Amino acid sequence: MAKPKVLIVDDVNLMLELEKSLLRFSPVRVFTARNGEEALELVRSERPDLVYMDLNMPKMNGVDCCIAIKSDPELRDTPVIMVTTAGKPEDQELCARAGCDGYITKPVDRRLFLEIGRRYIPDIDRREQRIPFSLPVTCRTEQKELTGTTTDISVGGLYLAIDHGIAREESVEIAITIPGGGAPVRARGRVAWLNGVDGKVKPRFPSGFGIEFMDISPQDLEQVREFVESLANLSSPGGGSAGTRGTS
Repeated sequence: MAKPKVLIVDDVNLMLELEKSLLRFSPVRVFTARNGEEALELVRSERPDLVYMDLNMPKMNGVDCCIAIKSDPELRDTPVIMVTTAGKPEDQELCARAGCDGYITKPVDRRLFLEIGRRYIPDIDRREQRIPFSLPVTCRTEQKELTGTTTDISVGGLYLAIDHGIAREESVEIAITIPGGGAPVRARGRVAWLNGVDGKVKPRFPSGFGIEFMDISPQDLEQVREFVESLANLSSPGGGSAGTRGTS
């Protein structure tokens, strides 16, 4: 059975690579285009099952490309998700007039990106490869500052081993020191799950909590992605050892 096709359209190469990385565990074929003209040609030739399209691009912007797709009787059923920079009301109106099937804003939220994709391609996998590794992390809430170490890390989040007094769904700001990465990676996240001293969800994990990244710059996300992939390569057969590991 042929794999579903996903087309990602953006004139910024970093954004293309980041969005591609979110789909790397999903059984889909990914195509890319850097403007609306290239995208329209690929929609006609490849007939993708889903398109993620940047709103503002040279040559042909996302609105004009979406209008062209939705105006063609043979292409109009192609789902188009617009990716906007700020989510301004006028951008939302442009997307609606173009006939797109939804929109998300930058910086791209991994969870929303994958969830909206699953509406059209159920095979899209929302999980992220988690790599055991110990890294120092500073975690700030509105009331306190905590320090701890990761047990594992992925492109979408991390597990922080720490004695805590924190609530599920609480917002946190974190700074992660990645070896050889220069300035700490900074991100805003949410507490996705708790592993308390009493009634641990995952007994083999130390006390702590899982954090899902909600807002992270493309540059910092790329740094995390490169680090995770380097660890994954070291952990693969014949790749040696990933070095210092957290408890997992």
